[in-house]
Amino acid sequence: MKKILVLISGRGSNLAALLEAVDKNEIAGRIVHVISNRADAGGLNFARERGIPTTIIPSKDFNDREAFDMALGDAIAKEQPDLIVLAGFMRILGEKINARFAGKIINIHPALLPSYPGLHTHRRALDDGVKWHGCTVHFVTLKVDIGPIIGQAVVPVLPDDDEGALAARVLESEHRLLVDCVRWFCEDRLTVRDNKVILHDEVGSACAQQHPQG
Repeated sequence: MKKILVLISGRGSNLAALLEAVDKNEIAGRIVHVISNRADAGGLNFARERGIPTTIIPSKDFNDREAFDMALGDAIAKEQPDLIVLAGFMRILGEKINARFAGKIINIHPALLPSYPGLHTHRRALDDGVKWHGCTVHFVTLKVDIGPIIGQAVVPVLPDDDEGALAARVLESEHRLLVDCVRWFCEDRLTVRDNKVILHDEVGSACAQQHPQG
C-alpha cells in the first residue's frame, strides 16, 4: 500500500474524492497526512473526520518561499510518503522541494495543458471562445504547469456557460481523473520517458489512457 500525502489550500473536493476511492479500495494506497497552507481550508475537515493527521503551515507566516518550502518539506519528509498530491494547493513549490521529492509529486490543474497554465483558467477559456475545456494531472517540476502529463479529461464548453457553470463541469471530471491517476501511480503503472508519461497495463505493456468526458 502506497503512502499518500495530500496538500490543499481550500474546500478539498478533490481530497474528498480520493478519500472516497480509498474507502472503496479503488486505490492501492492510504492517505497518511493532509497539509494545508491555510488554517481555514475546509478540506481539513474531511481528513479529521477520518482520523487522518493534519498539519497547518501558514504561508503568510514566512518571509520568503524558500523558508516556507523548507518547513513544508520537513513536514512531508516525516511521513516518508510514496506520493504527494497537490489537490488545490495554491502555492508554487521551489527548486529545493522539487528536488527533494522528485518524481513523487503530482498536481491537478483545471485546464487542458499546455493551454491555460496558471490562474483563472475557466474565464480565459470562455474569453477565447474554445469549444472544449477540461483538466490535467501532471507530475510537478520546477517549471509551473509544465511537468509530464499523466492524464487529461475533456468537457464541452456550452453556449450558455458562465465561469461558474464551466468550473463545476470541469470539477466533476477532476474528481474522476485524479482518482484514476493516483490509482495508476500506486499500481506502479507509470513510466516517464522523454518528458512523456507511459501508462502500462497490469502485465507491463503500454496501453491507451482512457479518461472521462463531462
